[in-house]
Amino acid sequence: MTRPDGPGGDRDEEPGDAPDAVALDIADAVESLTNLWSVAAQQAALRLSTHQLRALLVLEAATELNLTALADRLGIGPPTASRLCDRLEAAGMLERSLHPERRREVRLSLTAQGHRVLDDVAARRARALAAVLAGMEPAERSALRHALRTFLAVRIREPRPPGAP
Repeated sequence: MTRPDGPGGDRDEEPGDAPDAVALDIADAVESLTNLWSVAAQQAALRLSTHQLRALLVLEAATELNLTALADRLGIGPPTASRLCDRLEAAGMLERSLHPERRREVRLSLTAQGHRVLDDVAARRARALAAVLAGMEPAERSALRHALRTFLAVRIREPRPPGAP
């Protein structure tokens, strides 16, 4: 396998380019990105715990879930999910409503405030990431974009074992 190595050339794969070695480098980068993501979220107008933010993101992606479905998606028990929803509801970011056909079921949905908070967090994360990317050369940003797109394409077409993320 070859890859570009600076101006004008390809070079053969080196031992440090083996999947295991690259995986370690990527793990370091992901940890740094996770920290950047967390710091940006904590600087939002309304500070959220990691669990609260995850719950809002799940509810944004899958509207009108019930408590059990939210708990399943978050990997937590229903009592924990209920307390989490209590806090989000008290902060004005989530609302509970009765299901129109199944009266015993309560649906969860984001409020306008919940959407605003998620928009604020997304904008802060994008700015923080853009600041890091600004320190890279245009060719490096292009190579990173290409590599990430390729990674996602391979990840999507790879069959996943049962229970794998």
